[in-house]
Amino acid sequence: MDWKVEVIVVPVSDVDRAKAFYADQLGFHVDVDDSPTPGFRVVQMTPQGSGCSITIGTGLNDMAPGTLQGVQLCVGDIEAAHAELVSRGVDVSPIRNMGPNGWEDGKGGDWNSFIFFKDPDGNGFAIQESPRMRAQLEPGSPAEVAQPA
Repeated sequence: MDWKVEVIVVPVSDVDRAKAFYADQLGFHVDVDDSPTPGFRVVQMTPQGSGCSITIGTGLNDMAPGTLQGVQLCVGDIEAAHAELVSRGVDVSPIRNMGPNGWEDGKGGDWNSFIFFKDPDGNGFAIQESPRMRAQLEPGSPAEVAQPA
C-alpha cells in the first residue's frame, strides 16, 4: 500500500500576505481559496510538478505562525532555482553544501546542494538539488541515479 504526503499545513498570521508570497513570489499554483463558513478559510497551493501541496488559512490548526521548519522541496537545477527566486524578490540563502566542517557556500556532490528561505511569518524551507531530477533535465543522462542509503 502506498502512503503519500499530499498536504502540509503551514501556519501563517496573514492569509492574504502568505498567499501572495507563495503564489506570486514562489510561483505556486493556487488550487483552492475557499471560506465555506465564518472563521474558516483554506487556501491550497501546489509547487510546479509537485504531488504535494501546502495549505494556509484560518481555523485549520493551533500551530503558531512561523513554527514550521524544515519542509524540503527538490529541484533538478539548484542554480536556476536560486536565480528564479532572487528574480522574484525572495530572500534566499546562497547555494550551500554540508562540508567536513559544517555548512559551506557553493554546490556539493549529489544530494548535497541546498538553498534556504523563510516565508513572511518565518516558516523555514529548504530546496535541495536532486540528481534524479537533474538527470531528467539533461538529454542522454541516465534516467535513474541511486539515492543514498
